[in-house]
Amino acid sequence: SKTRFSLATALLLAAVPVSAHHSFSAEFDGAKPVRLTGKITKIEWTNPHSYFYLEVKGRNGVVSTWACEGGGPGALSRRGWKKGDVKIGDTLVVDG
Repeated sequence: SKTRFSLATALLLAAVPVSAHHSFSAEFDGAKPVRLTGKITKIEWTNPHSYFYLEVKGRNGVVSTWACEGGGPGALSRRGWKKGDVKIGDTLVVDG
């Protein structure tokens, strides 16, 4: 099944703990949104941040792996996410 997940949401979930040691504007250009659609190949439900990896086919047909960062397991679970909500092989659309 196709699952939609917003990277912007993931970044917001991580915003409170991240603000102490990361600057969004130092790492990302908020004026250049990106949309990724791909299959999950790996999930790391770890502290202080969770990660999931997507295989994304580019416009040129080349498949590349993207790492997407989310909040830590505690922050995600407090917002209703559980470890099994996304699975390897699921297709995600990530906006960020």
